[in-house]
Amino acid sequence: MATDTLKRTTGASGATSGLRRVLLDNGALTALIVLVIAMSALSGDFLTTDNLLNVGVQAAVTAVLAFGVTFVIVSAGIDLSVGSVAALSATVLAWAATSEGVPVPIAVVLAVLTGIACGLVNGFLISYGKLPPFIATLAMLSVGRGLSLVISQGSPIAFPDSVSHLGDTLGGWLPVPVLVMVAMGLITAFILGRTYLGRSMYAIGGNEEAARLSGLRVKKQKLAIYALSGLFAAAAGIVLASRLSSAQPQAAQGYELDAIAAVVIGGASLAGGTGKASGTLIGALILAVLRNGLNLLSVSAFWQQVVIGVVIALAVLLDTVRRKSGATVAPAGASGGGGDRRKQALTYVLAAVVATAIVGATSLLHSGSSSASAQKVGLSLSTLNNPFFVQIRAGAQAEAKKLGVDLTVTDAQNDASQQANQLENFTSSGLGAIIVNPVDSDATGPAARSVNKSGIPLIAVDRSVNNADTAALVASDNTAGGVLAAKALAEKLGGNGTIVVLQGQAGTSASRERGAGFAEGLKAYPGIKVVAKQPADWDRTKGLDVMTNLLQANPDITGVFAENDEMALGAIKALGSKAGTSVQVIGFDGTPDGLKAVADGSLFASVAQQPKELGKIAVQNALRAAEDKDVEKTVMVPVKVVTKENVAEFGG
Repeated sequence: MATDTLKRTTGASGATSGLRRVLLDNGALTALIVLVIAMSALSGDFLTTDNLLNVGVQAAVTAVLAFGVTFVIVSAGIDLSVGSVAALSATVLAWAATSEGVPVPIAVVLAVLTGIACGLVNGFLISYGKLPPFIATLAMLSVGRGLSLVISQGSPIAFPDSVSHLGDTLGGWLPVPVLVMVAMGLITAFILGRTYLGRSMYAIGGNEEAARLSGLRVKKQKLAIYALSGLFAAAAGIVLASRLSSAQPQAAQGYELDAIAAVVIGGASLAGGTGKASGTLIGALILAVLRNGLNLLSVSAFWQQVVIGVVIALAVLLDTVRRKSGATVAPAGASGGGGDRRKQALTYVLAAVVATAIVGATSLLHSGSSSASAQKVGLSLSTLNNPFFVQIRAGAQAEAKKLGVDLTVTDAQNDASQQANQLENFTSSGLGAIIVNPVDSDATGPAARSVNKSGIPLIAVDRSVNNADTAALVASDNTAGGVLAAKALAEKLGGNGTIVVLQGQAGTSASRERGAGFAEGLKAYPGIKVVAKQPADWDRTKGLDVMTNLLQANPDITGVFAENDEMALGAIKALGSKAGTSVQVIGFDGTPDGLKAVADGSLFASVAQQPKELGKIAVQNALRAAEDKDVEKTVMVPVKVVTKENVAEFGG
């Protein structure tokens, strides 16, 4: 009797321990299954073929970057430069193929070699220069981004059509980026599990000194590891640019953090020695599912960042628990033979079966349900880190509430790729209409064309969308506003003086148009000389810093044109008592803080665009288009120069 009791207790304990170990060893897979089930239960739009393909496409660039970073993290290193290297490689390809007339195949080779070269520089600085990986790759992050801006002159470069097919679909439904992701994942798994270099990565990550004493040429291995990371970054950059049909010099900003997060979420240890390709793929899919699902659930973009940060923290915590418990993510190709691999494959198969069964059951919750899609509208803003676009949102939300429209607002954070993802998510949500405020008029084109194919009306606000059909464009003329700014500032200065220009984020269409309009307007005033132009990225703090630096070289300037009010307010801070007296500053947008500065005289004027009115009219037109009513093709909201004399009359 006692023996039977002991056996039952031991068996139960063994089963519990086994389940615990399976969950620890496959924590990322478990998390992905739970996420898919939860999103399927919460949103009836999640579990559709189109949306699941969207998730795959949105995971592709992060996954390819993360596969390269996997090599580095397995060897106990870090690579913060992959986002910049991706942008640089794509820029080199586009520049070589278009501006220099290099044959496209050779341009592709040059792009790949650029990525490898950046990786080799990282590896050399780390192996032979003895720099910490964090510092070496942080330096390359800055160098790569700077070179991308230098080569492109801060403007997007059209991508060759033959390469842009990488962003298309096969047979009209299978996305090529997904195929590239799978191919790069298989290559990663092969390198880690079947090559001498892969085994060396695990050895170096486990104990670098022991690896060196055992005969491994650690320095040369690190060169190869970082070169591989650069190669994968180049591939990711080409895929990203193909999706946008243009090489964006500011593309992939912050993607290095997503790549590292995907690797860690997938079970790799930042201490080195563990990690595998399948785990990295799962990590990238988790991030994509999170963003996609939160978009579908209309969760604020700000809260999305909070959720993703929590997920990353939990992943690292799980890694700590796993190592303390003795559970490990087995290195690919580690000893254990076919039995372990079969066991792992069986785990994935069982997981897929369980997930399919539960998801199928939860999908029944949404069957037969219907919603008034004509009353649902999506709004993708280029950024909410700028008062002008916050005002557009406020105007849109107020009008949506008045009209009974269910409005979902997303923030692209000045990332054209992220905006493309948001438009794809909106499309699979079956909305009545979509409003987009493009990060860049050209880069938004491919995603906008996908919206066109779905039959959902597309409304552009503030900026146009190139190479796509829009039911309406609700905008002010940025170029005309630039001309007005030039005229107002020149007349205030009496037709003579020296001025500096604070530009917006390099490569954005708004900055190009406002700058071009200002330059055109100054042609009528030959006595006005522009002595410096510098970007301050639409940011008040950067406007302060850039203006402070420009004053050192140009202390006698008499005027400043800032391409938005935020930079103008920063310039005013740098000028101090000179602002509004010996130096006249003019901004753009007519934001509340800008108008306050106009009223107190420190800001001479602001070219006001009435952002709340833009948001209001955009929602009105979106609703009309969703209801198949006639819509004006172009609705121009007039701009006006607001000065101290008329600021009280301006309603914003």
